[in-house]
Amino acid sequence: MQLSNPARRLATAAGLAAVVAIALTACAPGGKTASGDDASPAASVAPVSNGASQIKVNLTGDSGDRCTLDHSSAKAGPITFTIDNTSSTAITEVELLQGQRIVGEKENLAPGLAPVKLTLTLGGGSYTVYCPGADTEEQKFTVTGKAAAQPTGSVQTVLAEGTKGYGTYVAGVLADMVTAVGNLNTAVQAGNLDEAKKDYALARPFYEKVESDVDGFVLPGFDATDNAGNLDYLIDMRESNLDPAVGWHGFHAVERDLWQNGAITDQTKQYASELNTNVGKLADLAKGLTYKPEDLANGAAGLLEEVQTNKISGEEESYSHIDLVDFAANVEGAEQAFAYLEPGLKKIDPDLTSTVQTQFDKVTTQLDTYRDPSVPGGYVDYTAQLKQTDASKLSLTVQALQEPLSKIAEKVATAG
Repeated sequence: MQLSNPARRLATAAGLAAVVAIALTACAPGGKTASGDDASPAASVAPVSNGASQIKVNLTGDSGDRCTLDHSSAKAGPITFTIDNTSSTAITEVELLQGQRIVGEKENLAPGLAPVKLTLTLGGGSYTVYCPGADTEEQKFTVTGKAAAQPTGSVQTVLAEGTKGYGTYVAGVLADMVTAVGNLNTAVQAGNLDEAKKDYALARPFYEKVESDVDGFVLPGFDATDNAGNLDYLIDMRESNLDPAVGWHGFHAVERDLWQNGAITDQTKQYASELNTNVGKLADLAKGLTYKPEDLANGAAGLLEEVQTNKISGEEESYSHIDLVDFAANVEGAEQAFAYLEPGLKKIDPDLTSTVQTQFDKVTTQLDTYRDPSVPGGYVDYTAQLKQTDASKLSLTVQALQEPLSKIAEKVATAG
């Protein structure tokens, strides 16, 4: 998933009228109010129940994949989005965006599953509901009433507010990763090869979004140099980094069995169960993480280094070839870190801020050309042929982002 794609912004403006028309058709039985006027539920303020405004989001794929809201406005305060994927195979996630930031999201929204709820406390302002894979991916959502207080004071005060928001983002990603890996484990234990492959592609992005924040945890009782207690090794170790004394573990051991061996064995089930346990341990250990502004900048730079060294090379997903899924997740994680620094960074160096955002836009625009909603994970396979033809241009675009991004950590660490 990407943010800040200029092409998508333009598409949003052009398609907004059509979106509203779709919503009106779906949510206005009879098409008239009691007074005889045309009903406009999509533009009305959502009702309040149990202390929260209630928004229904329906995902359908019967005649084109659509993401429909029953109301496009709500009062400031707690808001609950109830998301029901009745029949869409192309739309598997819904995000609420404000500017470049992901305020909240739900992923792995497979058709036919029970509706899921996302409750957020929102201040007044303009938001965007983003449904990647929908015929119209973005819809305007307005929260009326008092806007959330904007951070004021020194640059460091504004930056500190950003780090708090980023901490909430990371906690949400880790919670979703626990759910997604649990789904993968369930499919593996059931021996369902096709479902396990799909769930693998859906689970991978969560770790790739926040890897630079959580790759330093060592289980209690283990030395920091012992891979047997290194959660990053146990969760994300690749064949090229195999420690013979510790052996295969984690995502890529499961990946090898699913794609190269094409079978789920008792060993695969053990790998998946162990991965599920270790991801739970990681989520527990990471609770309450706090960050300095430079941590966000360094983490963003680290995720882009991951792109250059492991994704563009095709090393990360050498069996499944879903490297572009991981690539997109690394970029999203980096852009989120930048977005939470942006209000403070604008005060420090507005030109650098603009340059970094421009380069993020170029990367995400390029990534969009590889989208394929029919493939688990949403991107075409990164085959040897695609690597041969496209690796250089992908690398050059990422390099153009890395250079200005690398300047941010020092800027925010030394700002007065």
